[in-house]
Amino acid sequence: MKLKILSSNNIRQVISMRQAIDCVREAFIQLSTRKAEMPLRTVVSVQPRGGTALFMPAYLMSSDALGAKIVTVFPENSKSNLPIIHAIVVIINTETGQPMAIMDGTYLTALRTGAASGVATELMARTGASMVAILGAGVQARTQLEAVCTVHAIDKVLVYDCVQERAESYVKEMKVRGSPIPERIFVAESPTRAVRNADIICTATTSTTPVFNDGDLKKGVHINSVGSYTPQMQEVPAPTVSRAKVVVDSRSASLAEAGDLIVPLKDGIINTDHIHGEIGEVAAGKIPGRESEDEITFFKSVGLAVQDVAVAEFIRQRSEEQGVGTDVEL
Repeated sequence: MKLKILSSNNIRQVISMRQAIDCVREAFIQLSTRKAEMPLRTVVSVQPRGGTALFMPAYLMSSDALGAKIVTVFPENSKSNLPIIHAIVVIINTETGQPMAIMDGTYLTALRTGAASGVATELMARTGASMVAILGAGVQARTQLEAVCTVHAIDKVLVYDCVQERAESYVKEMKVRGSPIPERIFVAESPTRAVRNADIICTATTSTTPVFNDGDLKKGVHINSVGSYTPQMQEVPAPTVSRAKVVVDSRSASLAEAGDLIVPLKDGIINTDHIHGEIGEVAAGKIPGRESEDEITFFKSVGLAVQDVAVAEFIRQRSEEQGVGTDVEL
């Protein structure tokens, strides 16, 4: 049996952010129109080391794509200068059940997470949005900005991180990336300075408390929150959630995992009816996205296996066409 092995560099060779956004948009539509099978992720706690392993399978019926991702989150790795997150994705032949490809899931996770925000921003941000605030300057923040700049003509970016050196390194790296990312990228001295004039805000942190103040937001801002993925984590203030149009990647997954929603639900600030719908419903035209220039829109993503499988299958197909990757016999 032949199996294709694909590295992060191989992945970068065969897929662009625009292509990833299109893949994720289609995956969201299939999920929200019941053309995908995706159980909630299985979480295994590795308590002695403070780590977590997540197992995420999915089958997209229209795309005929089947696979799974295994991702680990070990925060203590930072003490040894190791990445906190590691992941692999497996793609399986839907006719025979044979594994067809194994690929690096770490970059793929960052890519598809950025692409999800790209989908939401394209559908929900105001026309003419040109200023972005990035809160958190880690790996995810890089693809967040790339995706937002892919779907909107961004002129200026302000970045805040609780570790200033990390924000400075981010700015230095991103401002020389070239189109579509602008050269006008600056470190913000505080979250307030970052968000108060922003048209689009992307939060990509591991915070357990809100990372900006509700009163600092201007009318019509669009927010993408991708960092909080457990009930205890929270990036967006409850008052912001309560006055925003809330769209999620998956209603069931968000209600089980997203502290940004679970906290205000438990406090009685919102109820489940406050969730406007899923981004796949907006993409499919089943519900409206932005309905006025002044409304605040909030996309909450916890990350879904359908995103991984859709993007990974595209990568597998392009790698076969272009002769990229390493073939091994099992």
